[in-house]
Amino acid sequence: MKNTTLVIMAAGLGSRFGTGIKQLEPVGPNGEIIMDYSIHDGLEAGFNKVVFIIRKDLEAVFKQKVGRRVEDVTKVEYAYQELLALPEGYKVPEGRTKPWGTGQAVLSIKGLVHEPFVVINADDYYGKEAFRKIHDYMVQEMDTEAKVYDICMAGFILSNTLSENGSVTRGVCRLNEDGTLNQVKETYEIWQKGTEISACDEEGNPVLVRGDQQVSMNMWGLPPAFLDELERGFPVFLDNAAGNLKAEYLLPKFIDELIQKKKAQVKVLETRDKWFGVTYQEDKAAVAAAIQGLVEKGVYKENLYNG
Repeated sequence: MKNTTLVIMAAGLGSRFGTGIKQLEPVGPNGEIIMDYSIHDGLEAGFNKVVFIIRKDLEAVFKQKVGRRVEDVTKVEYAYQELLALPEGYKVPEGRTKPWGTGQAVLSIKGLVHEPFVVINADDYYGKEAFRKIHDYMVQEMDTEAKVYDICMAGFILSNTLSENGSVTRGVCRLNEDGTLNQVKETYEIWQKGTEISACDEEGNPVLVRGDQQVSMNMWGLPPAFLDELERGFPVFLDNAAGNLKAEYLLPKFIDELIQKKKAQVKVLETRDKWFGVTYQEDKAAVAAAIQGLVEKGVYKENLYNG
């Protein structure tokens, strides 16, 4: 059996969520959090190790609320995303308070992960199909020695990923005829009002999106050598971001750059599962209701770990 790792990005500050740590908000009938369902689905699909990317200041509470029970069912390791974790010769500019984005988060696992891995957000529910398709691709098709990075991505239908309580940011995808990714573009303020969906680009200009378009939810299947490329790209990003205190080293943007340079090929694995997550405080009730519905349908046991 090939080793594969589930990497969970849980270092986000949750600025739009209000008080509390949104990744640790209970949504299941026995206090389960969204991460519990992702871990369950990932292990069921065949992943055999979990790496949590967290902040040092959250370590104690995270291990108490999440890590200890997961350690009972699989191998667990921790990586830490920190503002000060920069390449040699670089310093944090005065006024910068937040870490450097999802690219830096994933870079923190270098040295811990030596096998194909899937990376996900802690506060997103992805569904069983996406984990199964990505794991199958990794163990059956992924060429970890390819000169062009062999990557896969779960492609979600945009209309299945929207919140009723506010706008969201999504990586809107354009596909080639063979089902590979041609482009992924971060698109902001996506909000459905009635039958209309509005959105804008990074500069705030309106852009057209369709509900049936595929989007990235930061669920990427990656070969271990990708971490070397990500490490080489970080100083380049820092040089280009000089003076921009809010610049982020974003994983989708970096992968898109590799695609345009013909250094990566990304197979998009479409899933029809409905995403849900806690972007806003008001989302919690809807997520809890959705989980309860899945329990009633028999998709999950009522007590995920002990049922």
